[in-house]
Amino acid sequence: MTELKHHPAADVFPMFDKARHAELVEDICEHGQREPITLCDGMILDGRNRYKACVELGMTPQTKTYEGDPWAYAWSLNGQRRDLVEEQRYLIWKFCHEQSEAFQAELRRIEADANRKRSETQKGVPKKDARSDGGHCVPARSGPRPGKAAKSVASHTNAGAVARGDKLAKERADLAEKVRKGEMKPAEAHRQMKKDQVAGKVAALPPDKFTVIYADPPWAYNDKQGGSISESYGAAEKHYPSMSLSELKALGVPAMAADDSVLWLWATCPLLEDALELARAWGFKYKAQFIWDKVGHNMGHYNSVRHELLLICTRGSCTPEHVKLFDSVQSIEKTDRHSEKPEEFREIINTLYPSGKKLELFRRGKAPKGWKVWGNESE
Repeated sequence: MTELKHHPAADVFPMFDKARHAELVEDICEHGQREPITLCDGMILDGRNRYKACVELGMTPQTKTYEGDPWAYAWSLNGQRRDLVEEQRYLIWKFCHEQSEAFQAELRRIEADANRKRSETQKGVPKKDARSDGGHCVPARSGPRPGKAAKSVASHTNAGAVARGDKLAKERADLAEKVRKGEMKPAEAHRQMKKDQVAGKVAALPPDKFTVIYADPPWAYNDKQGGSISESYGAAEKHYPSMSLSELKALGVPAMAADDSVLWLWATCPLLEDALELARAWGFKYKAQFIWDKVGHNMGHYNSVRHELLLICTRGSCTPEHVKLFDSVQSIEKTDRHSEKPEEFREIINTLYPSGKKLELFRRGKAPKGWKVWGNESE
């Protein structure tokens, strides 16, 4: 048997995951193939999962042919799948609509045909079926009213999802395709797009050797979408593109550090171990720390967190030039700007290390006097 290819209109929709596919194989093995696979131009327009299951079972699949608009037909059967999230559904609808000049007219024809057949069907046929491949034992035409759904999908979709979908489709068609196919979640795609945009704007790391390196990394947190701790930590994704620990390690910091140098590294409570690991990866050894008491509280998972840590790590021999012992706990009220650190800590650094080249990584805004800066928001 010649292997059948998928029609492009079918591949706009994601395939079943392993668990759902296994259930389909088991069902066909027990009951047989009860709904034929729809072909268009010799390719599978509807029934990719059924076809795959039949091949695995060594069965010759039953087929039928459709001669209308394939994009409208594919949308009519799959557009209301429950496993599609809102932005993903909109991107699929948008793509199908763009591929077909007669998309809406064909959907109206399909809807009229479905309504006619529905009226001829016995009253006992359930209105709610598992659409397309999801319920091969129920005739596909007894599904939802596709014309009504198609006409309302853009106007009834959350305005934010429409705007985000349009932006993604316009600026990163490759990521939009992954979202449509279920290979990437919308939020992940937008983070990747923003991260790539930032990477294109950020200047190369300075080629100099620095005695003092001050860094406030854009830590990546698992708690991105909410919860009490997101108020202080997880909300970072809403303000700037974060970096994973492996991405931070890959920065060329070791090459910029002088043989005798000091690293001042900000660390939040949940990621203290990551910060220590990062310092070691950059070639530094932990020596001491300052505690920034923010005065105001932030809710955490285990306690009310009102402080952050500024780790002091050295490479070679780099003790302070000026002997002055500052209090290890600095009580300074935080500002309203997310992740902004008090300038008092820079004054401490300047006091202890008055000479030598200084670099601030991930700096926002202009470079302070006597410092070089690097970051996507630095000037």
